[in-house]
Amino acid sequence: MSTQPVAELRGASKRYKTGDQVITALHPTDFQLFANQLTLIIGPSGSGKTTLLSMLGCVIYPTEGDVMVAGRQVNGLSEKKLAALRLQEIGFVFQSFNLIAPLTAEQNVMLPLQLQGVPKKEAKQRVDEAIAKVGMGDRRKQLPKALSGGQPQRVAIARALVTRPKLMLCDEPTTSLDVESMKKVMKELRLLSESGIGLAVVTHDMRLREYADRIIYVNEGRVFDTPPSQLYDAH
Repeated sequence: MSTQPVAELRGASKRYKTGDQVITALHPTDFQLFANQLTLIIGPSGSGKTTLLSMLGCVIYPTEGDVMVAGRQVNGLSEKKLAALRLQEIGFVFQSFNLIAPLTAEQNVMLPLQLQGVPKKEAKQRVDEAIAKVGMGDRRKQLPKALSGGQPQRVAIARALVTRPKLMLCDEPTTSLDVESMKKVMKELRLLSESGIGLAVVTHDMRLREYADRIIYVNEGRVFDTPPSQLYDAH
C-alpha cells in the first residue's frame, strides 16, 4: 500500500442551515483512502455516508477542515478547477448509473474521454481496455435499455475507469442485484482496487464485507472503525 493517500479528510465537517436550525451531516472527521485498497463505507440512510463520499469526490465543500485529493487541497479551488479535478482524477459510479439512453455501452464509456479531448486513436484503445476489464466486450454495441442484471453497473464502472483515475467512488453499486450479479460486480471492483486505484464503496449491503480491505461505519454523522452495535446487531 502507498504511504501517500489518494484522498484525505482532515478534520472535515459539513453543516447545513435550515431556517433557525443547523443540521450536522458530518462531524469533524479524519479519513484517508489509499491506492490498492477497497474501502466499504457502511451506514443506514441519512447517516452521513453520502456526505462523506461527496466530500471525497469534490462534489461539496467542507464547512470546516480540509479535503485533499491526489495531493492537492481542494477547499479553495474554483468550480472550474474542481470540475477538471473530478474529470481527470476521480471516477464515479452512481446508484442510478447515469448511462445516457441513446448511446451504446461503448459510446457511454467513450464520453468522458471526448470531454477530456483525448485523441480518437488513444480513446478507442482505452475504451477497448476498460470494456474488456469488466467483461462487457460482447455487449458493447447494446443500448442501456437492453442491458440487464449487473451489466449497467459494469458499463458504469468501465466509464469511470477509462479516465485512469486515482480515485473511484461508488454509491450503492449493488442495489437490487441478485447474488450472482453482485458477486461479479464486486469481484471486478476488487480487481480494480488491486490495480492501484483507491476505491470507496458506499453501501448498506452487509454482503459486501468479504470484498473489502477496510470497512468504516457511519452513524449520525460520525465515522467508526467498528460497527455501532445498536445499528448492526440485527445483521
